[in-house]
Amino acid sequence: MTRQLFWFGVVGVSAMLLHFMLVALVMVPLGLPPLLANALAFLAAFQLSYWGHRRFTFEAGHVPHRQALPRFFGVSCLSFCVNEAMYFLLLRFSALDYRLSLCIVLFSVAVLTFLLGKLWAFASAPQTN
Repeated sequence: MTRQLFWFGVVGVSAMLLHFMLVALVMVPLGLPPLLANALAFLAAFQLSYWGHRRFTFEAGHVPHRQALPRFFGVSCLSFCVNEAMYFLLLRFSALDYRLSLCIVLFSVAVLTFLLGKLWAFASAPQTN
């Protein structure tokens, strides 16, 4: 479990940095609107996240791509939506500083993403006898 958490962090931070750099250093400076740049960067970072988690975090080479890829894409989209909703609610209805709110959201969503990735997206199909 410790190894999985380590690789989950490494892959997650790498995907986040790729996402940020694509938006802030490439796409917006080239003239793309920030929301469009964010969506495109999410899709690029998803690729790094999927392949990194498949190979390193969950060592799921035995799980077919046709199963794991759509599942992990669903997990990633759900995580993105939960992130936005939680952040909005904390900013709107709490007195917490935006940075503390963001930390709470990022940690909570990371736990959700890890559990859904481990238990569903990259899980092997049950063996039938």
